[in-house]
Amino acid sequence: MATATAKSPTTTTAKPPQVKDQPLLIGGKWQDSVSGKTFATVNPANGETICQVAEGDKADVDLAVKAARKAFEGPWSKMNASERGRLLNKLADLVEENAQQLAALESLDNGKPYKDSLNIDVPMSVKCYRYYAGWADKIHGKTIPVEGPFFCYTRHEPVGVVGQIIPWNFPLLMQAWKLGPALATGCTVVLKPAEQTPLTALEVARLAQEAGIPDGVLNVIPGYGPTAGAAISGHMDVDKVAFTGEHTTGQIISEAAAKSNLKRVSLELGGKSPNVVFADADLDAAVEGAYFGLFFNQGQCCCAGSRLFVEEKIHDQFVEKILKKAKAQKVGDPFDPQTTQGPQVSQEQCDRIMGYIDAGKKDGAKLLTGGNRAGGKGYYIEPTVFDGVKDEMKIAKEEIFGPVMNILTFKDADEVVRRGNQTFYGLAAAVWTRDITKAHRIANGLRAGTVWINCYDVFDAAAPFGGYKMSGHGRELGEYALELYTEVKTVYVNLQ
Repeated sequence: MATATAKSPTTTTAKPPQVKDQPLLIGGKWQDSVSGKTFATVNPANGETICQVAEGDKADVDLAVKAARKAFEGPWSKMNASERGRLLNKLADLVEENAQQLAALESLDNGKPYKDSLNIDVPMSVKCYRYYAGWADKIHGKTIPVEGPFFCYTRHEPVGVVGQIIPWNFPLLMQAWKLGPALATGCTVVLKPAEQTPLTALEVARLAQEAGIPDGVLNVIPGYGPTAGAAISGHMDVDKVAFTGEHTTGQIISEAAAKSNLKRVSLELGGKSPNVVFADADLDAAVEGAYFGLFFNQGQCCCAGSRLFVEEKIHDQFVEKILKKAKAQKVGDPFDPQTTQGPQVSQEQCDRIMGYIDAGKKDGAKLLTGGNRAGGKGYYIEPTVFDGVKDEMKIAKEEIFGPVMNILTFKDADEVVRRGNQTFYGLAAAVWTRDITKAHRIANGLRAGTVWINCYDVFDAAAPFGGYKMSGHGRELGEYALELYTEVKTVYVNLQ
């Protein structure tokens, strides 16, 4: 779902770790699911089973919610805020100390290159936990000068038990984005990792125990959306649910939340982000940004710059340069330090992407490179570039979530803003130009939660992230995320 600022990768190497079968975590106890069922988590590099994972469903969610409620009403919400901050900092320290182990698990389970897991996902997760550790004792209300002999003030109180459902594209980082503000505000959590990538979520939960976070504050229930996810979304004793993923699932979650107890919902959903390159841009920088903004994480980013608008005047130059970079991609084993593109996360996702490539060909887009499966096993797809893409084509309208670049051309600023907004998504956008006035005009005109100017995929724990329209509602990261996990209480005191 989200990416990071590019860094110079190290040549650190690692081997795929050996992993034992994994239980659930409920109320501080590691246990089998009530049903006794398990499911396989699969290595996308070769299609082989990594281990079996306990499959949680409604019965397990019920137990986890009870444990979370007990912890919320007991030690956690009553703990000194500074102590919660200390424990979050301890968790951050442990994540950092175990960086290589977590990065290896992430790459084994997800397929992203190990050097990206180590140099991007883990450090950004650490920074997120530390950022919210700093907020823990700074969440406060205001005094309000009201009419009459009254002293009026507000309190920002934890919303209670929260359900958090995280995606498979950035499992470690999305867990940090969710847990950081929830724990800092004093909430307790029932977390469901994606069934494709449960391993790092479970490992971070072990580190949370080691950090001293009380039993029941964090409960982890691996499982499937229609069972475990639905049980969380519709649970009468869950006060809020946070979800990152695909928009149709977000709609299902919202409906379940409304039909149960009208629990609060925050959604960070998909995107079809316009990435606009003007003729007066630094062409080499724009090519680098467009390449990273699409191909990073195997294209599995909700904010990927998947509609690449290039001004007609520089189209040929731009295409020549971007093709050179795409063809230089090293597709292969995530644990090979030379690899720049690993496998897609699953067979299902691989088939879905290939379906979009076939649709692009059928609709008349010009395939410049790629378009095929790669390797003899695993879920690899060649880096793919389409040119001559039209707004009405399926590949220009729907989220592909893979290494498929679509190049569209435009003539002027008004046209590209209008076309850029012709989507029901509104997660991110970018503009490349040396004209600062034009840059701000385009940024103001594009309806998206984040707009990058002369850069792409820049993230910081202090800056909010979220979308317009069908890209969701609510903002993660920064001070804004605290609003998702707090209730505001107004208190009047009669002074006479």
